[in-house]
Amino acid sequence: MEFSPVGGFDDIMFTIVPIIIAIGFVLVFGTIIVRSIQGAKQWKRNNESPVLTVDATVVTKRTDVHHHPHNTGTDNMHHMSSSTTYYATFEVNSGDRLEFQIRDTEYGMLVENDRGKLAFQGTRYLGFERTRR
Repeated sequence: MEFSPVGGFDDIMFTIVPIIIAIGFVLVFGTIIVRSIQGAKQWKRNNESPVLTVDATVVTKRTDVHHHPHNTGTDNMHHMSSSTTYYATFEVNSGDRLEFQIRDTEYGMLVENDRGKLAFQGTRYLGFERTRR
């Protein structure tokens, strides 16, 4: 005869915990799949969009810094790394504003109120050529 001090609680835990874990896996992998499909659709839309070059003015720039904590393992040493994403907002002659992710090298070269030719394809930034004043 088997003795269980908790009674039916063990049976409930062995039933519920695997279901919760399975739901967690489905949510994580489902999110990854949905994001991948969205990224592929945006890539396709950009490729199908015409390349446009328009007069524009640099309105503002911004950065988005993400910090990533790391544990080195058994010695309990922690360190941080970070990554920075750079953005620039342009205003075209119609008054519309467009924000694009740009490379770090271009971020440093752009100054607010610079005027020039903005080249883009859909949501994809292709470049900005400043005109001399």
